[in-house]
Amino acid sequence: MAVMFVQGVVLATFFLVVVAMADRDFYKILGVSKTATKKEIKKAYRALAMKFHPDKNPGDDTAADKFQDIGAAYEVLSDPDQREIYDKHGEEGLKNGGAKQHDPFDMFSSMFGGGGGSFFNFGGGNRRGNERPRGADVHIDLDVSLGDLYTGQFFEVLHTKPVAKKAPGTRQCNCRTEMRTQQIRPGQFQMINQRVCDECPNVKMVTEHIEIDIEVEPGMVQGQEISFVGEGEPHIDGEPGSLIFHVNTQKHPKFHRNGDNLFTNITISLRDSLVGFSMEIDHLDEHKVTISRDIPTPPNYILKVPNEGMINFDNNHQKGDLYVTFQVEYPNRNFSADDKEALIELLKQDSKQSVFNGMEQRFVPK
Repeated sequence: MAVMFVQGVVLATFFLVVVAMADRDFYKILGVSKTATKKEIKKAYRALAMKFHPDKNPGDDTAADKFQDIGAAYEVLSDPDQREIYDKHGEEGLKNGGAKQHDPFDMFSSMFGGGGGSFFNFGGGNRRGNERPRGADVHIDLDVSLGDLYTGQFFEVLHTKPVAKKAPGTRQCNCRTEMRTQQIRPGQFQMINQRVCDECPNVKMVTEHIEIDIEVEPGMVQGQEISFVGEGEPHIDGEPGSLIFHVNTQKHPKFHRNGDNLFTNITISLRDSLVGFSMEIDHLDEHKVTISRDIPTPPNYILKVPNEGMINFDNNHQKGDLYVTFQVEYPNRNFSADDKEALIELLKQDSKQSVFNGMEQRFVPK
């Protein structure tokens, strides 16, 4: 009996070890902490899914396995209920709870768009073929703030689209005009155009609602396109078009963008203009930028602050510059004769006036 008991304990321990080994560490797979937010999880998934997608790594079984794991990890950690079960009982707890794992390619398409075929459109990996007709693209303006373009941002959009579903019966499809020979009398023939169609299974259009995650990357520019393949208008005999969002930058109260450079204006007092000053301004991501002058600052003077402009889209480690134009606020008061004499004595400056073409003097950085 003692031997049987020991054997039972060993077998039970072995079973638990096997179960523990079978559980995948979803947080480690996505490279996030156990306290990661939904936004952080989504960002990690997007980057890894793009990196290891089989269409981007043809013939690489390791990448295909990682893509499967990445999809499973995101499906669990992005769902609050499943994540709670996983945190308490691991992956085995999800299986016992009857959780069903979805196709990782469907999840990828729901986030990035894609109505079939290769998302990346790599040469031989393109499974769609160029001969099939295609539905129209849908174009939508995506309103974003300058801050969104500086830091990057995710947007969740509920997209409504018609989808073709199987229906009873058949229909005419792939209709085309072909040249046919027709006999008009013995020994005489003529070529005519004739409409010819195939017989295809019948379909009906059903409206579906899907959530699309849009990533606005740091440094994107006005009008830049974010495309979701296969999420546009359907074509009953072919592929759906694309859903294309166009970045539309909203006006910012403090900053104006030109390329990778930022421009702003600061009004200072006459006192600051003459004796100098130091101040801080909040940047687009709320970090502080110190602006200081210890020499006189004339009206319309432009100060260049290096590397405090916009983030470059192609190289996020590179930034443009910030250009600050100063306006001088003069005192709203009248000076007495004694005050005027004191100012003249203090400034030690002769009276001087000049006329010039100010438009040619304006600073326009390249």
